[in-house]
Amino acid sequence: MARILAALSVCFCLFVTTAHAQDEQYVPGPDAERKEGVPQGTVTHHVWDKSEIYPGTVRDYWIYVPKQYEKGKPACLMVFQDGGGFVNEKGQTRVPIVFDNLIHSGEMPVAIGVFIQPGVVPPAKKGQAPRKNRSFEYDTLSDQYSRFLTEEILADIGKQYDISDDPQHRAICGNSSGGICAFTVAWEHPEQFGKVVSHIGSFTNIRGGNVYPALIRKTEHKPIKVFLQDGENDLDNLHGNWPLSNQQMAAALKFSGYDYKFVLGVGRHSARHGGAIFPDTMRWLWSDVVEKN
Repeated sequence: MARILAALSVCFCLFVTTAHAQDEQYVPGPDAERKEGVPQGTVTHHVWDKSEIYPGTVRDYWIYVPKQYEKGKPACLMVFQDGGGFVNEKGQTRVPIVFDNLIHSGEMPVAIGVFIQPGVVPPAKKGQAPRKNRSFEYDTLSDQYSRFLTEEILADIGKQYDISDDPQHRAICGNSSGGICAFTVAWEHPEQFGKVVSHIGSFTNIRGGNVYPALIRKTEHKPIKVFLQDGENDLDNLHGNWPLSNQQMAAALKFSGYDYKFVLGVGRHSARHGGAIFPDTMRWLWSDVVEKN
């Protein structure tokens, strides 16, 4: 019995090691590195603490404005959930660097980036931990977060910057619960957002998100362009199986005639794979806008 347990332990360790190695093959490429002669946009940090839709919450957010932005010429827009990870120039995705490079090369349009953290409710007493509002905001199947974006954050940003109101010029992105949140925003309000990027999306039963494949098949087609990414070694837990859920999403989008792309790799539940392919994702996502211009 001891030998059997030891053998199982070795097999498990080998599996975990292999999964880690498979995930670590995904690294940022040349489009996520600073290049000489490429104009750099600006990133500014802000705090939102006056939400009426999520009362009592406080959150950080960042605004990226490309060097090519001109007042009076409405720019495209891309919103990122868990924005602190996406805006980090030393992270896995390095969005400001990628945007600088692709806007300069003409492979994506001039686009303002908005990077938003999930809300937290500050502790009532000193020494207590804040209450995290992330799952409620991201995993809930309603238009509450959509309204938060459009009625609060983007309405405020729109006072300073000219942003296109064409949904095909407006994209939203997230990882994990942020991924299903991105889809929910566009699903609830396709007149606001016409493009979605979901990395390792949690289309599982955290708060009922497992219903989406059936809804997509049985609901009238919506004008949404969708990019999905996941890995074969993603999560499998009490909420569901992430790789299977994303494959079901892809199958439903195909069945219903959506403009979509699904990339299934071998990674785990991390930002590595989605970050490594992010420049190519942007080329595909914005190709229709670039061609029209």
